[in-house]
Amino acid sequence: MKILVTGGTGFLGKALALRLTYKGHSVSAFGRNINIGKKLEENGIRFIAGDLTDPIATENACQGQDVVFHCGALSSPWGTYRAFYRSNVLGTQNIIQGCHRQGIRRLIHVSTPSIYFDYSDRFNISEEEILPKRSCNPYAKSKRLAEELVLKAHMEGLKSIIIRPRGIFGPGDTTIIPRLIRANTKGGIPLIDEGKALIDITYIDNVVDALFKCLTAPDCAFGHCYNISNGESLPLKEILDQLFATLNEPPHYRRIPYQRASQVATLMEAASTIFTLGRIEPLLTRYTVGVLSKSQTLDISAAKHVLGYEPRVSIKEGLHYFAQWWKTGQ
Repeated sequence: MKILVTGGTGFLGKALALRLTYKGHSVSAFGRNINIGKKLEENGIRFIAGDLTDPIATENACQGQDVVFHCGALSSPWGTYRAFYRSNVLGTQNIIQGCHRQGIRRLIHVSTPSIYFDYSDRFNISEEEILPKRSCNPYAKSKRLAEELVLKAHMEGLKSIIIRPRGIFGPGDTTIIPRLIRANTKGGIPLIDEGKALIDITYIDNVVDALFKCLTAPDCAFGHCYNISNGESLPLKEILDQLFATLNEPPHYRRIPYQRASQVATLMEAASTIFTLGRIEPLLTRYTVGVLSKSQTLDISAAKHVLGYEPRVSIKEGLHYFAQWWKTGQ
């Protein structure tokens, strides 16, 4: 099968492209990182250098493909709405247009559970729950709009599935765990309200498994969204303790109550906006404070029952694999 992976030089896209190739598919990876693109080519993957905001390049990448996995996105706790809108909304719009014009049979879109987040504790969230009236940040707002485009495209004849993977980690991760490691080294990880918040995270191979399930999903799966996680919610401090024990490093925590952390983050965001026009991400953002202090767990029963998804790699195993990769210098 001929398959296009957008965001093919990113963490998830790269892992997916490599697995698809290993399974015998003809894979094209669309992305901006030339160096990673060259490494993909060494593994038998066709690399297409391009940007999702370019409608012509995006449509050309879709030419001759059977399936598109849309993993490409601008993902960050900080940034301007304009930047997120261009990458995540217009980029998705361009992919949909390319799929329609090139006769793509199936679109699998990667979204985010950030669209559920409302700065409160929420447990066992299902895909059917009403979304917050106001998005928690520009990233979540842009991904919510992108989902609406994909669901509209499905109604117009493009078979589409949306997955919402939570907190992807593992070898190749350049964001979630590396940020925590750097914070631990530089002055300590903010441990808000003793790290009691229940957290769902997902090992990279489990997310790739979920995407593979979408490749052969039954017709009843189309036009729907699916939560993806490891299915084992743990307190934040327990995850952190496991991580640093696996790395053979002592964790350094800065214990701080939620209200104080939120005030500090608000001041840091204001300073960034005033002195750098928002170009430099603050050391602490209100969204990061919320994610570290508020429980958010997902109901993944729909993915299990409809897609046949089942997490294979536990959090403990995943942290071990990450630590092995990290210690070898990546």
